[in-house]
Amino acid sequence: MNRREFLTTAAAGASLAIMPTVSHAKRRLPADKLNIALIGVWGRGQAHYDSLSGENMVALCDVNEARIPDALKRFPGAKVYTDWRKCLDHKGLDAVVICTPDHHHAFIANWALNRNLHVYCEKPLAISVEEARIVRANWMTKKGKLATQVGMQRHAFANFNRVRELIQDGAIGKLEEAHAWGNRQIRRPGYPVAEGNIPTGLHWDLWLGPSGDHPYSPSYFAGGSGMNCLSWNMYWDFGAGQIGDMGSHTMDLLWYAIDAKLPTTAEAKGEAFNPDVTPVECASFFDHPANDWRGPVKVGWYQGGAMPKNPRSYVDLNKIDHGVMFEGSMGTLVADFGSRILLPLTDKSDMSYYKPRAKSDMLPNLGEFQKQWLDACKNPSLKTACDFEYSGNMIEQMLLGLVAYRVGKKLEYNSATGKVTNVPEANEFIGRKYRKGWKLNG
Repeated sequence: MNRREFLTTAAAGASLAIMPTVSHAKRRLPADKLNIALIGVWGRGQAHYDSLSGENMVALCDVNEARIPDALKRFPGAKVYTDWRKCLDHKGLDAVVICTPDHHHAFIANWALNRNLHVYCEKPLAISVEEARIVRANWMTKKGKLATQVGMQRHAFANFNRVRELIQDGAIGKLEEAHAWGNRQIRRPGYPVAEGNIPTGLHWDLWLGPSGDHPYSPSYFAGGSGMNCLSWNMYWDFGAGQIGDMGSHTMDLLWYAIDAKLPTTAEAKGEAFNPDVTPVECASFFDHPANDWRGPVKVGWYQGGAMPKNPRSYVDLNKIDHGVMFEGSMGTLVADFGSRILLPLTDKSDMSYYKPRAKSDMLPNLGEFQKQWLDACKNPSLKTACDFEYSGNMIEQMLLGLVAYRVGKKLEYNSATGKVTNVPEANEFIGRKYRKGWKLNG
C-alpha cells in the first residue's frame, strides 16, 4: 500500500488528510439517547449489551449472520449489516462501538472519525505503528468534539490510581526503571491450512477484510465465548499477539503511573522469527525522555516467559501472571491490577522521605468505564481515561517493539515523523500491506 496517499507529517506527529464528512455529531443533553451502531455483536460485543441498553441501538453489524438473531432479541428493530463500511453510513448515526477482530480496529475507527462519529474501540486500537499514528492524528483534529475510548476497562480499577499516586508522590524515590509483563503462552507453527467449508452465513471475505488472503479454517474460531480472539490474534495479519491482548491492559497500569508519551529508542530480543506468527517469548525495552515531574526512564515489556529480575530473593515475580514493577532510588513497587506491595530500601525502611496523601487528596474512582464514554459522547468536553491520544501513544510504543524484534537491532525513533532514523530497513515494518480495495482512510 502506498502510504503517501494518506499520510503527511506535522510537528506534533502524523496528520491526516481528512475525507469529506458524512454526518455531524451533535452536542446532546445528558437525558438524550444516542443512536449507536454495534459492530461485532458476539464475544466482546455482548459485554456492551447492558451499558448500551439505555441508548438507541439503531444498527447491528457482524460478518457472521448466525450471531445476529441473538443480538436482535436484545435490540429489536435495529437494522442489520454484514459489512461495516455500509453500516457506518447508517442515517442519523451518532456513535459506534467496535468489537471486531483486531485487524479491523484502525480501519473502522478511522472511517468513523471521518464521519464525525463518537468511537468506542476494543483494544488494541491498531496493529501497526502507522495505523496507531493515523487514527490518533485524525482524532486530534476533532478532540473536544468527538468522544473516543479504547476498551482497556481495567483502567477503572482503583489500584491504577493508587499505583500512580505512590510513584508520582515519591514512595520509591526517583523513578529509574519500569517493567510490565504477561506470561500467556499460546504457540502456533503457522497460519492454519484450509479445512472444511465456510459455514452458511459467514462472510469469510469480509472477516479477512484488509488483511491478506488466507483459506478458511474453523481453528480461527475455536475457544469459548469471548475468548476466540486467542485463536487468531497471534498471526501477523490479524493481530499483535500478547501485545494487543493482555499487554494493552498491563502496560496501561505502567503507562498511566509514569505519564509516558512516546519513546526515543526501542530494542527487543526473543525467540526465532516466524513470518506467520508473532513471538511468544520476547522482551522489549524503550527509553523515555524526562517530563515535568520525573527524569528519563527505561521501560521494559516482557511476554511469554521472559521476565524482569526479581527485586528481592524472597519475591517471585513469576507468581504474578500480569504485573508491573517500578524501581526507584529508594525502593521498588510491585503491583498487579488489584494489589500492590512497596519494598523500601533496607536503610530507608522508616520511609521518612515519603509523605502519603491525605484521603481527601486521593484520586477519585473512575466509575463505570463504558458510561464514561457515553457521558462524553453527550458532552465531548468531558475527558475519557483511554482516549485515542493516550491509547494511541501506548500501543504505538508496544508495536514499535515488534518492529525492533523483527530487525534485531536497537532503533532510534523520531516520534514527530514516525520514522526510525538509524536503521532504514526497519521503516518497512512501521506499516502493513492491505488487500486491494481496502483503504485505511475512507
